Amino acid sequence: VGQSILAGTPFEKVMVKEGIDATSVEGASTLPYQIPDLAVDLHTPTVGVPVLWWRSVGSTHTAFSTETFLDELAHAAGKDPVAFRKAMLGKHRRHLGVLELAAAKAGWDTPLAPGKAGEKRGRGVAVHESFNTVVAQVAEVTVASDGSIRVDRVVCAVDCGIAVNPDVIRAQMEGGIGYGLSAALHGAITLKDGVVEQSNFHDYPVLRIHEMPEVVVHIVPSSEKPTGVGEPATPVIAPAVANALYAATGKRLRTLPLKLA
Repeated sequence: VGQSILAGTPFEKVMVKEGIDATSVEGASTLPYQIPDLAVDLHTPTVGVPVLWWRSVGSTHTAFSTETFLDELAHAAGKDPVAFRKAMLGKHRRHLGVLELAAAKAGWDTPLAPGKAGEKRGRGVAVHESFNTVVAQVAEVTVASDGSIRVDRVVCAVDCGIAVNPDVIRAQMEGGIGYGLSAALHGAITLKDGVVEQSNFHDYPVLRIHEMPEVVVHIVPSSEKPTGVGEPATPVIAPAVANALYAATGKRLRTLPLKLA
């Protein structure tokens, strides 16, 4: 459920078909998991608040909803979240490849080091494709006794075809993760009497340098044509962190920004 991003733009006539905005459902209607019966239902209300593109467009919301729900299904089935996903990705080798690489490099099967007294720690995983690039991330988080959240490390695996410039790819993955963490941890826009309440960085904070986790990027060797790297890291981080918070606390957070306190 959400407003059309493309309504009122030059792309509306091209990309909105029979009332369906393709960017509203991308990442959900193209879910890679082998699920025999899948329905994606879209409701597009008309709201008097203008919206436009955000980094990774439709995947900004579909990655969060699908990858946190996949995690809920895994736990309901009593399955490991990585193994649960792997079992349904047999026909999608790129998704399977980044998932296996990120999990291996993150040490998914080894316990996290315990935190300080009163702290809880957890790992979470997410995988998503946008702009023809597939990204998997494993996030490690620590929750303090007061409920504050710290993202300690993110292990990212990316399949973007031929790696023309690996340094640029790593930089874009790191930047996309930082950008996504700003939204995941801080990015609330609220309205009162039809007016946005936030005005500048004092009441709309972005991720500060001391909040940036260690980011380790692994690039999948590929002979496929190069694909996008400017946006695909962003939508994966919020669900990975939300899933890690569940692993740490047993609490499911289904809205952004993520708050425990």
